[in-house]
Amino acid sequence: MEEQQDFVKDITKMSDDFDRWYTDVVRKAELADWSGVRGMMVVRPYGWAMWEAIQRAFDDMIKESGHENWAFPLLIPRELLVKEAEHIEGFGPEVAWVTKAGAAMEELEEPLAVRPTSETIIGHIIRRYIQSHRDLPKLTNQWNSVVRWEMRSRLFLRSREFWWQEGHTFHASAKEAIEEADLILGYYRSVAEDWLAVPVLVGKKSPAETFPGAVHTLTLEGLMRDGLALQMGTSHYFGQNFARAYDISFSNKDNERELCYSTSWGISTRMVGAIVMAHGDDSGLIVPPKVAPVQVVVVPIFRDDASRAKVEAFINQWSPQLKQHGIRFRVDWRDERPGDKYAHWELKGVPLRLNVGARDVDAAQVELVDRLSRERRALLVSGIATALTSELERFQKRLFERAQEYQRANTVELGTLDEVVSHFRSRGGFAWVEWCGDEAEEARLKADSGGVTIRTIDEHAKPSGKCFVCGQPAKYRVALAKAY
Repeated sequence: MEEQQDFVKDITKMSDDFDRWYTDVVRKAELADWSGVRGMMVVRPYGWAMWEAIQRAFDDMIKESGHENWAFPLLIPRELLVKEAEHIEGFGPEVAWVTKAGAAMEELEEPLAVRPTSETIIGHIIRRYIQSHRDLPKLTNQWNSVVRWEMRSRLFLRSREFWWQEGHTFHASAKEAIEEADLILGYYRSVAEDWLAVPVLVGKKSPAETFPGAVHTLTLEGLMRDGLALQMGTSHYFGQNFARAYDISFSNKDNERELCYSTSWGISTRMVGAIVMAHGDDSGLIVPPKVAPVQVVVVPIFRDDASRAKVEAFINQWSPQLKQHGIRFRVDWRDERPGDKYAHWELKGVPLRLNVGARDVDAAQVELVDRLSRERRALLVSGIATALTSELERFQKRLFERAQEYQRANTVELGTLDEVVSHFRSRGGFAWVEWCGDEAEEARLKADSGGVTIRTIDEHAKPSGKCFVCGQPAKYRVALAKAY
């Protein structure tokens, strides 16, 4: 253990300073780093591989339901961006503008916005492809980066440029568009819970938290290990707001012109940050097997050339089976001490490690080490690929259950604003309360509690009690938390 501790001694402990621990892990585990351009990050291959796994999972889901990937322009004319007043008002402070171009740095006739999101340019373009109800629904998505001029940056969580997918769909009826927003929220929940092993609360945002220009916003909220909530994805129903601003209409079955109903939705590289904060420990990452770039690492242990040859021949006998079973594995032949290798792969959160020495060769086995429990046990190489596949499935399930238990242990029911203020003065987590729906009370909550907000409304609940602020009959059951 001393060798491992030497390797990670410069990582801040989670309990000492969660924010610094997070940055240490992201950088030292080689997920991402700052680029040298203020507020803009570079995502390194290990972090990008996690994002690629998320991409593949979600892309398969939306293609199965008829969505298609497009590519829309990066630059948006100012005239288009300002057409939907509420939308630009919400994004105005974060928009970066291109005002000059060319070798002579000539002033552009009209400033171009570097997209903070693409509703405006897509609305302008997509209308040329929608003429009749037969052209609907139009189900578009794109994988791209956007720029938002954030003043305070954090790797993956809030950077001036980040990568995401943004879906934009257009429908002939409100019912169909609302169902679309619900469908995508279900997909997002599956990504979070089934792939990232992060349990989430899902529901509708309060008016103050609704996306600019939307009729309503749906959200999924995860609880990180510092007790703060993280908004992991949103799905918005716009009604006819954007269609009205950008004249996106169609000829209905009665041959009358009608405005489309639209949605938009997105998840981003913030999901990679969620993996770190929801599962990590003082040794580094713990990565869910479904998105782990390396699911199994093999560490050969030998003293001389003869024992190395013996161990290598043994590994070569059974490692092709892992590849055939689709297991992402790596054999670490680096010229480092075994303890340093152990700590390196613990930092990177690889779910399973196989230690292989000369005695293991003689016994036709490997030593299996579990990153979550750190248990060590012998595993026969006969049928090793099938056994490891089962171990990875069990690891994924246990990781989710651990996060689920943490969420349960940090969720409370409260009755009054005083109780809310007192609770969040010393603790984090989710707090369920009943609320009358008054927006002024929502603002008071945030001011009195030092930043607690309504994270989601449980649309299936039927409150029968009193509002936690004013004491009047409640209309909604809502989850409160401090959030990133």
